[in-house]
Amino acid sequence: MFKLGEMNRLTAVRKTEHGMYFSETKTEEETVLLPRSEVPADLKTGDVLTLFLYRDSSDRIVATVKEPKIRLHEVKLLQVKDTGKIGAFVDWGLAKDLLLPFREQTKKVSKGEEILAALYIDKTGRLALTMNVYEYLQTDSAYKKDDTVSARVYLISDNFGAFAAVDDTYSALIPRKELFSEIRVGDVITARVTEVKDDGKLSLSIRKKAHEQMDDDAEIILRVIRSYGGKLPFNDKADPETIKNEFHMSKAAFKRAVGRLYKERRIEITPDSIVSL
Repeated sequence: MFKLGEMNRLTAVRKTEHGMYFSETKTEEETVLLPRSEVPADLKTGDVLTLFLYRDSSDRIVATVKEPKIRLHEVKLLQVKDTGKIGAFVDWGLAKDLLLPFREQTKKVSKGEEILAALYIDKTGRLALTMNVYEYLQTDSAYKKDDTVSARVYLISDNFGAFAAVDDTYSALIPRKELFSEIRVGDVITARVTEVKDDGKLSLSIRKKAHEQMDDDAEIILRVIRSYGGKLPFNDKADPETIKNEFHMSKAAFKRAVGRLYKERRIEITPDSIVSL
């Protein structure tokens, strides 16, 4: 049985004006055409080639000697060639661009943009792309807790957080509680591994360890205080949402940094404000 979207080792069984027909065996029970323009000059009946199988513009399964940029169930960074009424069309190294349906886009894409996508077979038996690559990512990375990694965000969930692909390959999540700054689909971020799950998936944080992050947080707080003319119109008892909006950090991180600034006598805390000294 032919494997669509994959490299197939096939035998040449019949030559015609259109090209060479190939089969899995030396019989012609099921054949696929390698177009004449791609048939090697010295190819003979009975020869074996490794060919990639896909569907042409007439929806027929055809073979090519070319290697595409992505194979079935792989995850790759690809470029959008154009957009249309049913979705986007993506360059994968073959003559016919691949469809990325609207329903498989985790954000609206534009011409020329690079996207992380996986190749799958849709319900109609056609090859297509999806930006929701969760089930296609690997879970066998060698990363350990506290390692620094590069990750590309491919999906934002209000419930869970930001799903990301470490090295465009490994499955990871930045939990919602860690999202104190705006992150968008397509962003490539530097993050810290906070946990390696039993199933191999990675949990990430875009913040340093608490004692390392405190210095950065303290400087952020001072900059915001100065933007208010040296007097912040609330103190460390402010609600978490206000702190998140102003400083892009949790209330716990805010209180730690304020505590350090107070001990260093760089701020004064009043009943309704924080003043820089």
